[in-house]
Amino acid sequence: MTMTFTQAPAPEDAAREAGRLLFAGPVEFVKGVTAMSGLPPADRIEVCFAGRSNVGKSSLINALTNRKNLARASNTPGRTQEINYFTLGDDRYLVDLPGYGFAEAPVVIVTKWQALLKQYLQGRQTLRRAFVLIDMRHGVKAVDEEILTLLDRSAVTFQVVMTKADKVNRLTREANIAQTMAALQKHPAAFPEIVVTSSEKGEGIETLRALIATLA
Repeated sequence: MTMTFTQAPAPEDAAREAGRLLFAGPVEFVKGVTAMSGLPPADRIEVCFAGRSNVGKSSLINALTNRKNLARASNTPGRTQEINYFTLGDDRYLVDLPGYGFAEAPVVIVTKWQALLKQYLQGRQTLRRAFVLIDMRHGVKAVDEEILTLLDRSAVTFQVVMTKADKVNRLTREANIAQTMAALQKHPAAFPEIVVTSSEKGEGIETLRALIATLA
């Protein structure tokens, strides 16, 4: 059966307001985790953000939370080597996963944090959704396929968020959205709506906030 993928619609008023209120509330850094034993108690639902190095993950998290330096952006790919936990309101965690793929770090460190990523995805019962970031300038690349397949195997529902939409023209945008939707056809864990975002222009931010706020 072929899944039909669409672009996520603008949120309805109630969902938009729920998203606004959630992200206007307290967002606090809890801890950076380098081993499964260090995870905080699984006492609330959580959403995680995954993306290959330099996809704009830190910028997106900062835009969502309306804070400039909550997630530290860096021009050095692969700087984030921990699973970073943030509280989101009273009943959610926002989780920033290590960048995957190319990283300017020793192979032994890369191997360690990729293993941690796999353990987290396969073993965290309170994880409701993974948001996988795909660069609008490139679409789905081979390195992205690895994480998408891992999410399939882990039975974790994931939703693609396309970043840096302001960096391409209309034709490139349409082509890479189509390429991404085609690539997702073979991933059973993929949620059938993609979210198009620009951290600089604010596109898609309200939609993503509403989605996170209304996950049960």
